[in-house]
Amino acid sequence: MSTTHNDHVVQPYLFFSGNCEQALEFYCQALGAEIQMTMRYKESPEPLPPGMVPPGFENKIMHTSFRIGKTIVMAADDCSRKHQRFEGFFLSLSVSSDSEARQAFDALAEGGQVRMPLTKTFWSPCFGMVTDRFGVGWMVSVPAPH
Repeated sequence: MSTTHNDHVVQPYLFFSGNCEQALEFYCQALGAEIQMTMRYKESPEPLPPGMVPPGFENKIMHTSFRIGKTIVMAADDCSRKHQRFEGFFLSLSVSSDSEARQAFDALAEGGQVRMPLTKTFWSPCFGMVTDRFGVGWMVSVPAPH
């Protein structure tokens, strides 16, 4: 029996350690992200299990979704308070021009760490890698002309 999976969608879900709101503000400013919805722990439509939300976390983000270009990214503050490190992946941001790449790269690099400066590669006329101030890795690139 053959099953098609053409309607599947993979979306990144980022867990922050209490600074999700600041990250949202940063992505809106740096990348023009548009927030689609945000729910705080205190706004949960169902009661949360006792002890799940630590004191002072009521106003933290339980779930949010935001759009960067055509992509929906979801995020939350991890109420387990186990610091989540963003390791083993990067978000790849494809833009249409070198100037857009420079603008996005420079904005993401502010307060972050450049891993590979923007440069010409065999697969892209403009490619670079940066870890933003929240620890999220980004690869910024302009697609190669066909």
